Amino acid sequence: MNNSAANVSTNGDSTTVSIGLVNSLEICVYLINLLFCLPTNSYVMRLIVTGTGSGIVSEFFILNLSVCEIGICLNSLIFVLSMWFRGLSTCEQFLIGFSITGRPLFQCLMCVERYLAVVHPVTFLKYKPLRYRVICCTAAWIICLSSCFLCMFTLDAQYAVYVWFLTMQLLVFLFIKLFCLSAVLRALKQSGPGERGRERGEENHMKRRAFYLILITTVTTVLTYGPITITGFFYIVTHNYVDRPEVWLSGFFCFVLAGFVQPVLYLQRTGKISRFSCKI
Repeated sequence: MNNSAANVSTNGDSTTVSIGLVNSLEICVYLINLLFCLPTNSYVMRLIVTGTGSGIVSEFFILNLSVCEIGICLNSLIFVLSMWFRGLSTCEQFLIGFSITGRPLFQCLMCVERYLAVVHPVTFLKYKPLRYRVICCTAAWIICLSSCFLCMFTLDAQYAVYVWFLTMQLLVFLFIKLFCLSAVLRALKQSGPGERGRERGEENHMKRRAFYLILITTVTTVLTYGPITITGFFYIVTHNYVDRPEVWLSGFFCFVLAGFVQPVLYLQRTGKISRFSCKI
């Protein structure tokens, strides 16, 4: 997801410096994203496909999210190359849909899954089979690819439409994720009819780990989608972000680099983080 600074026509040396600064920092952020997200998500995909984790059925959403993150890494690579090969700009704009729609959509599916598993376990067991997950992911990929085509045709021609689409979409995703995560946190804090002795201690330990995991996910969600959503509203109101590049860069930095958080949490949960560090 780039800022399309070329679309903004303003005068003055300060504007030129701002555009150059934004482009340089964008390249750095995308390179960091490529170097960290590509190996982590590739390793997660390998673990899920080979059956090392909990099984492909229970981790089907994570698998699709990792595939989407690989597409985002490809977008990072093409964005850097498009600085020298302008013919790649159309492909880069197409892949932006993976960032602004694919990632938050699959993360929303994971949050809804956790919400059902904790708050409505009977409904979760009813829709737990793989066929329901395949249906949800198929619909998600259709929406993601539609967003890719929309970005390809509107990013340069109608940038204001693109910003409206980005902002409203991320706002909806942010609301859904925070609703599900907050409901799960409330449910985990409530003391249920636990068993005595050792089994109760193990149950409390598992609930405590799940609580911290959901808490980290909630904080990450706010840091990922909050700044970029505020940036979108800032552009809608002012119709300009070049005069205040730090406003754009703060949201952009958090949004792009959040791609490695989910795979790292998965590797930590499965106990593979130390082995992955050794391989790197």
